[in-house]
This record gives sequence, C-alpha cells and structure tokens, in this order.
Amino acid sequence: MNLFDLTFASIPRLHGSLLLALILSGCATTTPEADRAPVLPTPAVAAAEQAPSAPIAPVLAPSAPAPVATSSERPIDLKANALMGLQAQTDIWERIRMGFAMPDLDNDLVRNREVWYASRPDYFLRMTERSRPYIFHIVEELERRKMPTELALLPFIESAFNPQAVSSAKAAGMWQFMPATGKYFDLKQNLFRDERRDVLESTRAALDYLQKLYNMFGDWHLALAAYNWGGGSVGRALARNRAQGKPLTYSDLRMPDETRFYVPKLQAVKNIIAQPEAFKTVLPLIQNHPFFKSVPIDKDIDVEMAAKLANVSLKDFKALNPAMNRPVILAAGTPQILLPWDNATVFENNLQSRAGTRLSSWTAWLAPRTMKAEDVAKEVGMSTEQLRAVNGIPPRMLVKAGSTLLVHRPQQKESNVAEHLADNGHLLLAPEVVLRKVFISARQGDTLALLAARHGVTAANLATWNDLNPNVKLTAGKKLAVLVPSKETRRLSKAAPAAGKGKKPNATNAKSAAKPAAKSAAKPAPKSTQRPAQR
Repeated sequence: MNLFDLTFASIPRLHGSLLLALILSGCATTTPEADRAPVLPTPAVAAAEQAPSAPIAPVLAPSAPAPVATSSERPIDLKANALMGLQAQTDIWERIRMGFAMPDLDNDLVRNREVWYASRPDYFLRMTERSRPYIFHIVEELERRKMPTELALLPFIESAFNPQAVSSAKAAGMWQFMPATGKYFDLKQNLFRDERRDVLESTRAALDYLQKLYNMFGDWHLALAAYNWGGGSVGRALARNRAQGKPLTYSDLRMPDETRFYVPKLQAVKNIIAQPEAFKTVLPLIQNHPFFKSVPIDKDIDVEMAAKLANVSLKDFKALNPAMNRPVILAAGTPQILLPWDNATVFENNLQSRAGTRLSSWTAWLAPRTMKAEDVAKEVGMSTEQLRAVNGIPPRMLVKAGSTLLVHRPQQKESNVAEHLADNGHLLLAPEVVLRKVFISARQGDTLALLAARHGVTAANLATWNDLNPNVKLTAGKKLAVLVPSKETRRLSKAAPAAGKGKKPNATNAKSAAKPAAKSAAKPAPKSTQRPAQR
C-alpha cells in the first residue's frame, strides 16, 4: 500500500539551477506526506555522512528478457561510469546502482515525485537511515535471484522501511502484506508472531510474489502495478486495452490514481539514488556488508532477556525482530533471532553461560472451556488486568474454549511451549452474555412449558428465575420474570470477530491475481484495495 495520500501536479523536467528553483517553489503546491514511522536506531555513523557519490553503472541483465522500452519508457539521461564495474563497491548505494535492470519510466509524474522527494531532504534522509538494518539483506536476495536491484527501493514506497507499519486496510510490515496474501505466501500470523513483519520471511514472500507477477506479465512495470493493484485487476485492464486496440504498457492502462503514481514514485527514488548530487540530496553512508546475523535459539526466551543477553537496547532488538506479538520468543515457532553483527557473538557467549537456567517467564495455556477473563486469571494465578493486557482481551468478552493464552510460567514447568501451540495459537473471543429482567404475563391455559417456548427460554430456567415448581399451574395474568440478553450484548455479538483476525483484503484481494493481490500501504493511503491478496 502506498504510504501517502498525495495531491499531484504535472511538473516538467528541469536540470541544474532550474531544478533547484522548482524545488523551492514546489513546496507550496504539494501536499506533505505523513511520516509517522519511528526512525530505527543506527550504528555509530553520522547521519549526514555521505559516501562519494557514484554514477550509474552499466545495466545488468534481468532474469528474463526485459520488454523493449516504449516511448513512455525512455531511458533517463543520467550519467554512467564505464569503470564502475571494475571498482570495489564501497557502499550499498553503489551496489544497488550497479544492479539497476528495469527500463526507465520518464514522464511528468516521475518529475513530480522527484521534486516532492528532493524538496524534503530531511524526510528522504530519515527514510534512507531507516533502511540501514535491512537493505543489505534485500539486495543480497535480489542478486541471488537475479532480480533488478531497483526492487530493494520498493519498501521506501510501501512503508518508508518501517517493519511495524500497518495500513488502515490492515496491511502490515515493510512490504505491506494483507492478511490473506500473507497466508498465501506462507507468512504465519498467530497469537505469538506475525511474519508479515518478519525481516527475512516478509522479504522472501515479497520477492516470491514479485517474481510470480513478472512471470505472469513479462514486464516489471506491470508486475509492480499488480503488486499494488492486484494481478486480476491488471489482467482485466490489459484485456480492455487489447480489445480496444490500445497499447499494453503500464503508462497506457486505465488504473486508480494510487497505482498510476506507484511506479513513478519508485522511478523517482531510483533517480535520486542514482544521482543524489543532481537532486541536492545526501545519502547516509551504509556500508556494503551485513548489518545483522541470524542466531539460533533452542529454548523459549523472554524478549527483554534476549535483548539483555545480546547487550542491545530493547528498541534495537525489536527493530530487527518486529514479528513478535508477545513478550516471549517461542523456540518451536521462532528458532532464530536477528542481532546486530557484533552483538551476535556476545549473545551466544552469554547464552552459553546460562545453560540450564530458565530464560522465559511465560508459557502458553489452552482454555479447556469458554470462560470469563476473571476465571482464567484466577486459574493461572494472574491478575485480570495483566491477563487482559498481555493477551489483548477487551472488557465484556469471554475467552472461548480452545483459545491459546500467554500466562505466567509456573516454577515447576521447564519444557518449551509445544510446536503446535507456537505455530497455531489463536485467541478466540465471544461477547459476555449480559442479562436483563423483563416481565411477562401468563394467558389462560398456559403452562411453564408453553410460556417458556413462546419466549424462547427453557421451562427449567423460567421456573428457577421465578422460584416456582416446574409443574405449577399458572393462572391467567400471573406475572413472571424472564432474563433476556441486553441490547449491548447483541451489539457486541454482531461486531466482535475472533481476536487476532484482521479485515479481509480490500482491493488486493486474492481474487485478483493468482491469488495474491496486494497489500495495502503503510500509513497512509490504503493500498490494499489495489493488490493481490496482498503482498
């Protein structure tokens, strides 16, 4: 999903001093994009430090032959350096430039976005800084798959590189997967973790999805449109153009504004990364080496304990392990964690020194029957407030039988949470039945059974509520009390879905593209409606 809700204006391409003038004037005519995502912690490198700017390198061949550029996809006249391929890649930006392999899009929409980003240097710097922990891994995966490295810039458009981003349509993570699309690409979503936010798994799924879409359409611009809008939607747009004898390129399709601006946004970011000096932009130095290391764990461990053993702040730990929904990491479901490269060894040494000690204060508990939160709390030895807070149980809701809850780990319990609970734990809720008393009158010849049936209750309950013998004879006009659900209860029963379940994908509905269809965008502007089940 697209992160921003924008007002666009067509701005012709300018160079040099004219570009700068346009940037200054453009601030008054463009709508600022919201940037609510927190900046992730960075290593001890000055934010303003900039590597020597490197020009664009020779284009690498994509995994499949790229379509011939049309008139609307003219290569942009950016400078190239024939020697770059022979030089060591000193930073990640240079490496990305060398892998550019998509045909360039060159139109007024691209110019508009160039101006928008270039006129907000602080925002652009925050975005690029936020990419620091993740972008090396993404580039590695793209190169391994022989995919264009422009795709490493897509999270700028989707979420501003915030793995905790959630759109209004419930798309989540750096790559903005809708719940249904996430499931289609094997991203687990349960009580304990949401792999739509997982750095490794969400990247794997996003690249799987993009490859799938490219194989469908044979064109990277169409594949990107499908990622945003849904493969089915793009396919229907192509069919319309084919039937009308119109061109079958991205720029010629009729599509929602969000999708129409989607590729131009990516192209604009690509152009700025390619030649930051041309846009008066400073890129932070991000070294061309791994930021994090994957470390295996074989026992349940509290999130706070893991951060402590690694000697990193809780904020830093969560930035690399954003998939955790609860304050504990279950080894059966999450057999590895990500840590800053230098801290991985610290963690492994500290973990070894704690061999034989318990590292988790939490465990999973399976509800044997439908219960009130108060009754669950009493049974597991917690306060009701703490039980509700850690499991997200709203007031006036019952915990249904078969629900999995996170509870304090008993001292005598030493084993890890079982794999089936770690992988499938869900909290199921139902509205608590609140009864109110109403009075009814018996008619001539009524019995408790007849009266109860008329009002949808049992004769036994009717007798109990009124302290009557079940075989009592009723006289005409006798008043009896009946307990019925309150209006509030009926409202809750209609409105409350099972906990942990999000809305169905909008536009990016699975129905649209090979099942998946797209994601929605991290704040703002729901892109959800425009893609496959999500990405």
